[in-house]
Amino acid sequence: MSDERAFSRATVLGTGAWGTTFAQILADTGLEVSMWGRNADVVEFINSGENASYLPGIELSERISATSDIAQAVEGSQMIVVAVPVAAVRPTLESARDQLAEDAVFLSLAKGLELESLLRVDEIIAQASGADESRIAILSGPNLSREIAEHNPTATVIASTNLELASSLAKSCHTSYFRPYVSTDVIGSEIAGAAKNVIAVAIGAAEGMGFGVNTRATLITRGLAEITRLGTALGADPQTFAGLAGVGDLMATCSSRLSRNFSFGHRVGQGMSVEEAIALSPGVVEGARSAEPILALAKSLNVDVPIISAVVAVVRDGASIEQMGQMLLSRPQKMDGWRIELV
Repeated sequence: MSDERAFSRATVLGTGAWGTTFAQILADTGLEVSMWGRNADVVEFINSGENASYLPGIELSERISATSDIAQAVEGSQMIVVAVPVAAVRPTLESARDQLAEDAVFLSLAKGLELESLLRVDEIIAQASGADESRIAILSGPNLSREIAEHNPTATVIASTNLELASSLAKSCHTSYFRPYVSTDVIGSEIAGAAKNVIAVAIGAAEGMGFGVNTRATLITRGLAEITRLGTALGADPQTFAGLAGVGDLMATCSSRLSRNFSFGHRVGQGMSVEEAIALSPGVVEGARSAEPILALAKSLNVDVPIISAVVAVVRDGASIEQMGQMLLSRPQKMDGWRIELV
């Protein structure tokens, strides 16, 4: 079967805000969408036409249905959209593996690295589903779910080593308010999406402490330098980080209270403990969860990532926000740019 496909049915694994929003995008293009989630109450909400738990006030298409039976959700589906937290990707796909269509393609909305293996989400999908990389794509960009659900115009990137697949998936979710671009740089798009969540935690913390635009701009710029160093060390195209999956996603995530990662950091910056701030989050804070495996990956490649290191010091080691700031401001003088060049 050619990868220049015309999809008619899709399954979204996950019933959170982003999964529900993306299901609505697909429904708006004419696809029939089946959603799967563990929470029976959320499933019932979706079937009533509104995900009141995660997207209150947003009316959902009649083309969307939801179930807690994963076999029922994926049966006969041509497109499997993975919208569960990173830690749930492997067990979710393993539980559905026997019911997956042999030629089904996968589109990941998840952003982060697996804690133990340090694998990217596309790599987890390949292992858990048995799919070749040519059937796997990832989506990354400045995509705050609430804004998209309200039809605020936005763009995104769909990346796959299989350009025809990326193009087909882009066509399947192109609406008047949602504009997908395509890329073959899966590594760069994955690393950008995972690491920007960690940078957003640091920026949220700085703003929670009362610091202003200069501090935010500094952390965004130097955070982008860290992401670029790590991605290129893994073989990514540096240009990816200047695009929607890089600076675009970073700016959105680091500038909005709609971002769980920014909001989590903001609460910690205001004096809450890490545990208290996580408890108040409406969903998984991937920036807190992925900081440690991203740092471990960077260390394995001898890549300097000081902002990510500082976030790990706070969320894992119990350092204060003030100590995090001192760690960053006391570093040796360097040339500007994403490469490390000491003065």
